[in-house]
Amino acid sequence: MYNESPEMIKMLVRHGNSFALILDKPVLELLNVDPARPVAISTTDGKSLLVAPLSGAKKKTAKRTRPRQRPRRRAGKTRKHMMKAISILSIGALAAISAGCLSTRRSVSATGERYPWKKDIVTTVFWIGEKPSANNPVPNRISSWDKNWSRSYGGFDDPNPAHRRNLIPVKFTPRQNPFYCALPYNDKAATGHRPEAPRVVPWFKEAYQGPGVSTCKDRWVAIRKGNRTVYAQWEDAGPFRTDYWQYVFGNERPKTTLNRGAGLDVSPAVRDYLGLNETDVTDWRFVEFSEVPRGPWSTLGENNTFVISDRKTGSELAQASKPAEDRAIAP
Repeated sequence: MYNESPEMIKMLVRHGNSFALILDKPVLELLNVDPARPVAISTTDGKSLLVAPLSGAKKKTAKRTRPRQRPRRRAGKTRKHMMKAISILSIGALAAISAGCLSTRRSVSATGERYPWKKDIVTTVFWIGEKPSANNPVPNRISSWDKNWSRSYGGFDDPNPAHRRNLIPVKFTPRQNPFYCALPYNDKAATGHRPEAPRVVPWFKEAYQGPGVSTCKDRWVAIRKGNRTVYAQWEDAGPFRTDYWQYVFGNERPKTTLNRGAGLDVSPAVRDYLGLNETDVTDWRFVEFSEVPRGPWSTLGENNTFVISDRKTGSELAQASKPAEDRAIAP
């Protein structure tokens, strides 16, 4: 991943339609750069820029209209302007040199993906109401963020395919999104949030609603297997761990010591949509709600962003049409 140092970021300023790199006078003196001579810009590893004076270049002299006794003030001003001109290195000129280290960022921007894919992740199936077992020591009647998870959902999310129809249990209609998943991190602590949460959760600041509310619950996740992609909401912390932010938000891989390195739990609805085995391998990444298309994951659930948005839109339309109806029946 390409990392930018804070110092470099502070030195980039807008210059016309591009950005520029400002070299302060002490830096010029340190490099022995003469403002009247060109400099060479190069890179040796595709990550760092090297700026050095051209030792063999001849100094260019300005054409003088008054060869004698030019005022000292004018000379100083001219030198100042020349120094400013050579100190501003257009990022457009540096683009070819730094293309290697910027290519990843540009490709992400071009596809609109804020978060990268986590590839080849061992994926297991879990369900609301699951009883404790060797691979799942904690019963799923509760979640990390809902003490009454089974009740909130509406019942036991039976994983038996014979007891399911249209991706949901046959006995009841879930009151929460049946497309849910778990990742091994919980941003909540006994009181407030974990100390690292504001630093490691990318959307923490924009999603923060107070010390009692998780910024991770209900977040949308894209999960793919082959050429099929499903979208689910993050509703629990696991498998096994609840503190593994280095994997969930960073570049680490799941530890192989637990359940063959499982790093993602998915619901029976996700399993059935992707055609997964009870233990399989998938890719996943976080997505913004604006990236999630309509599908079977957008129809059910009090916690479902689609359902909430549709109800809000319907309420606003009803409020807007009411005055018009009142005017129509007024005597």
